[in-house]
Amino acid sequence: MHVTRIGDAKPYEAKLHHAMTALQLQGGAESETTRFTLGLSHFLPGGGAEHAASATEKIYLVISGHVTVITEKGEVTLGPLDSCHLAPNEGRSIENRANAPATMAVIVSK
Repeated sequence: MHVTRIGDAKPYEAKLHHAMTALQLQGGAESETTRFTLGLSHFLPGGGAEHAASATEKIYLVISGHVTVITEKGEVTLGPLDSCHLAPNEGRSIENRANAPATMAVIVSK
């Protein structure tokens, strides 16, 4: 078992993101997880991610606040405990359009 306490979680740089801080909870350099990573993203008002796609699957779970996820098929605003799945190579952008911070758990396949 590998436990990551939030006070010990290490920040990491997330490309194409702005006004956002990311913490690595599991996977990557944090643990020996082999099939996915788990991160925690804190988006300030106006923060987000530029439109991009990757070969990995992603699951977003909003913990607090509201985050809008935009794909070629449309957009959806997720609130607390709402989640969405993004398929491999599905392009998306993320926006925090609210005047309060938003926190989102991010699970990414390897």
